[in-house]
Amino acid sequence: MSLNETPRGARVHLALFGKRNAGKSSVINAITGQETAIVSEVKGTTTDPVFKAMEILPIGPCVIIDTAGLDDVGELGELRIKKTLEVLSITDVALLIVDIRAGITENDQFILDKFKEKKKPIIVVLNKLDTLENDEYEELATSLQELISTPVVAVSALNRQGIKELKNAIISVIPEDEDKFKIVGDLISPGDFVVLVTPIDKAAPKGRLILPQQQTIRDILESDAVAIVTKEYELRETLSNLAKKPKLVVTDSQVFLKVAADTPKDILMTSFSILFARQKGDLTEFIKGAKAIEKLKDGDKVLIAEGCTHHKQSDDIGSVKIPRWIRQRTGKQIEFEFSAGATFTDDIKKYALIVHCGACMMNRTGMLSRIQRAKDYDLPIVNYGILIAYVQGLLPRALEPFPLAKMILEEEDLY
Repeated sequence: MSLNETPRGARVHLALFGKRNAGKSSVINAITGQETAIVSEVKGTTTDPVFKAMEILPIGPCVIIDTAGLDDVGELGELRIKKTLEVLSITDVALLIVDIRAGITENDQFILDKFKEKKKPIIVVLNKLDTLENDEYEELATSLQELISTPVVAVSALNRQGIKELKNAIISVIPEDEDKFKIVGDLISPGDFVVLVTPIDKAAPKGRLILPQQQTIRDILESDAVAIVTKEYELRETLSNLAKKPKLVVTDSQVFLKVAADTPKDILMTSFSILFARQKGDLTEFIKGAKAIEKLKDGDKVLIAEGCTHHKQSDDIGSVKIPRWIRQRTGKQIEFEFSAGATFTDDIKKYALIVHCGACMMNRTGMLSRIQRAKDYDLPIVNYGILIAYVQGLLPRALEPFPLAKMILEEEDLY
């Protein structure tokens, strides 16, 4: 992946919902201008949610998500609907595709209510406009708009009528803060040196840096600062050869101890995971979650959650190292369970703690949704990097670039 490509986690997630044969796949093809989705008159052509990263003008980089019909039937249909509803948590903007002649059904109203409950933008797309006369449409659209108080756009996916208006409607409701969350750019000034300590990760594809490292480099360059990349064993030499003191050292969490030892105290130091906890998550909640480790008891269940699936190494951080560190820190008999990918957990109440990955492959909406689910049950949640820094006694130093977050760490009885 090149540095000028937009990773999936940084794209607007645009999801389409609706009954079978409402025309979701046809609308996708009309929006994208290509045959992206399979179109068929057979009900239920789309089964599991289908994700497609695309560049759509004038919207920009998107992930289009095509979902199964909300009126799917049978035991398999129920599983498909469950998968469709999981998409709610990662959706930035929803399009509810409605057959213009059928109107809003009970299934459609269910989705509308869900998005209103989550306070997420949703647009009702009346498809198959070509099947109505002008006077029929105007009467229907007026009554529908009064009924649902949600943006309504009429289109014909068949002849591309109304697609420009639909794109404009999407742009108008995209959350304004999507691109305001910098990774490191707000901590540095033009001309600053930033040293990135990047061990060669065995889990990364051959010849590539892992995604958080790529994204941080890009953010530094866009801030007109200088990125200096080194491995952990060359850090001391790298720092000694610099004529100018770096503003910040950012490290992979797994080599925290060595980097802390080799970085002078007068140089700020943090980790990629902490930067991403702030950019995509909730740094305050994660710090509270780290401190909650001290209250774990024998028999407690801890969920180790990852936002993507990847090949596990023998010393995998999620399935091997983190459980070991937690057991060593607490001295308790803890039971660990694991989840990966789009599926989070169906029974969040049974856990005493959630430990989440850095979410580099997830969008911010999806990560915040998981954090909110934990908060709804007063369940502590922490991410990998903050947990590692905490159990190794390095979190106070790693939070020095973030004074308010450090104050939270110093508070007592957070849970």
